Amino acid sequence: MQDAPAVKRARITRLTVTDFRSYARADIVFDGRPAAISGANGAGKTNILEAISLIGPGRGVRGARLDELPRLDGDGGWAVSARVDDGEDERRFGVGAAASNPSRRVCRIDDRDASGPGAFADHLRFMWLTPAQDRLFMEGAGERRKFLDRMTLAHDPAHGRRSNAYEQAMRQRQRLLDDSARDDSWLSAVESQMAEAGTAIAAARRDMVSRLEAAEVTSEDNVFPDADLALEGALEKALDAGPREGVERDFAENLRAWRRRDAEAGRALTGPHRSDLLVTHRAKGRPARLCSTGEQKALLIGLVLANARALSLSDPHAPLILLLDEIAAHLDEGRRAALFDILDDLGFQAFMTGTDKSLFEAWGPRAQHFDVSGGAVRELYLT
Repeated sequence: MQDAPAVKRARITRLTVTDFRSYARADIVFDGRPAAISGANGAGKTNILEAISLIGPGRGVRGARLDELPRLDGDGGWAVSARVDDGEDERRFGVGAAASNPSRRVCRIDDRDASGPGAFADHLRFMWLTPAQDRLFMEGAGERRKFLDRMTLAHDPAHGRRSNAYEQAMRQRQRLLDDSARDDSWLSAVESQMAEAGTAIAAARRDMVSRLEAAEVTSEDNVFPDADLALEGALEKALDAGPREGVERDFAENLRAWRRRDAEAGRALTGPHRSDLLVTHRAKGRPARLCSTGEQKALLIGLVLANARALSLSDPHAPLILLLDEIAAHLDEGRRAALFDILDDLGFQAFMTGTDKSLFEAWGPRAQHFDVSGGAVRELYLT
């Protein structure tokens, strides 16, 4: 009996950055293995991950403004380009801004102008972990919503468009509420749009939570603990009790009934923009926010790995790229080795950074190793 053919997944094969952050220019060739990038603090490791993440929807791993991206000693423009082997063809993606118009982001796919960064979502999907997320369970609900939405976007590129539509409708509704001479029929139409997009967002998040729980990642020593997940929010609760069409209709009606309340508050007080992701350490029955720093990190990594596993189960050819900044910083040797084995098994291309190349020794030749120093990136060859 012949073995099943290997699944072909998207791989970034080349990254070129010009006048971006700390780099005057860098041209890096990747061979498809996981990339382990080491270097001192401030050397520019995270800048590489950020450059990669900009070949996707949104504002990248740092959520930076356009004026924060050009090199300080450059002319004010910047560019990032990537070549991607999608399993069938080589595709070319580019993003940047010209010095003559630094506030306008230019996106290109195969040397043709794209409508914006959202167009990248149909070709590449990203999931990342950065040190800024280490306090995810201690921060406000907004950070956890963004984390969950990023995971959802990896499965459903349309989730980003629904979120943008909801935010736009919500802002438009508030402007109309603030206008005493508003057109109520127009306001009702906007509330219907808000209800449609908002209910779809809540439904997609519920589906994402179900996928995560069905795709738990386990290892021999259970180094990344299982988590119980729940969504806290009015729409999510309503979807638990009734069909989506009814929830959407009721939400639109409630928005009309809440006009005075929301006008006085200056914002909509109910909707998916107020929901929260609740995470509990299953074995200990303890909310994640009450767990130790190490346990919180392990739970967080476990969720990212579960998301990648869920995507591999639902869409084996999904073009997911994992960006893991300082991923090994708080993991002991055993957990690092377990993490690398799981990533190896998942088969998605992963880019990892760390201050010391010894953190990635367990990878050995399974990974491609790089050193960052002096504004340059060079490949390390293991002996």
